[in-house]
Amino acid sequence: MQNTTSVPVFHFIQLSEDPDLQPVLSGLFLCMYILALFGNLLIILTVSSDSHLHTPMYFFLSNLSMVDIGFISTTVPRVIVDIQTHCPAISYVGCLTQMSLFVIFACMDDMLLVVMAYDRFVAICHPLHYQVIMNPSRCGVLLLACFLLSLLELLLLYVAVLNFSNCEDYVEISNFFCGSSEVLKLACFDTVISNIVRYCVGTVFGILPISGIIFSYYKIVSSIMRSSSSSGKHKAFSTCGSHLSIVCLFYGTALGVYFSSSLSLSPKTNAVASVMYTVVTPMLNPFIYSLRNKDIKTALRKILSRTF
Repeated sequence: MQNTTSVPVFHFIQLSEDPDLQPVLSGLFLCMYILALFGNLLIILTVSSDSHLHTPMYFFLSNLSMVDIGFISTTVPRVIVDIQTHCPAISYVGCLTQMSLFVIFACMDDMLLVVMAYDRFVAICHPLHYQVIMNPSRCGVLLLACFLLSLLELLLLYVAVLNFSNCEDYVEISNFFCGSSEVLKLACFDTVISNIVRYCVGTVFGILPISGIIFSYYKIVSSIMRSSSSSGKHKAFSTCGSHLSIVCLFYGTALGVYFSSSLSLSPKTNAVASVMYTVVTPMLNPFIYSLRNKDIKTALRKILSRTF
């Protein structure tokens, strides 16, 4: 006799089993995907075409938009295809590929929000040294650090995921895409390693970034309260308002996914929470910045006036 290892096929849950609702869901995901692509590409075009926006703040914003495009492109096109073909399944290699891209883009999103909070902290608390501290070389190093930390998170997850062995050939994932937590739950081996990896990833890439953002805004608010100029306070709050809105949206939906998974709610509830995290957040980010930011609106008017 000879030992054989079967490679499982992963099957996603369906957001709705009603056949009449399938075209509606497909059209809804397609509309959200087009809006996300249009909004984020518009931010990138606006920042790159206006010399007044060639500052560290908008440099990180344009990179956040590029990451959001990759973030939403990892899941939504696959969901649309699955709905149209009525076959929500993916191979083992395809699942690992989707999980890898999702982890990299999600971690980049997380790290860039921290870097943008640090940028606002330097601009408000140390305005005279802002150009020296946030020079182009420093910005490039911070962006590279975000990418390297994303690769580190992926390597930590691969410690557990690459040793995947499942007891069955038919594997159902309680979501509409291959996330790291869903794949780790399906492993049929000792869970000590996977739990250690999960806690390390949660601490390094969850608690520490949130703590850094909270500390930055604590310093920012303290500095603003000490200012005697009402116009200066208003300008400082307006520059931080867009970033703070995105932080609340990103971490609020992410925590919703985490708690829905931890509380063992129904797979449909977990999938709906994941839609908010993976689709709605990248779609709304560029519109939050374009609607709340005076510089972005001014640059958009210039582009539209030149075009038409």
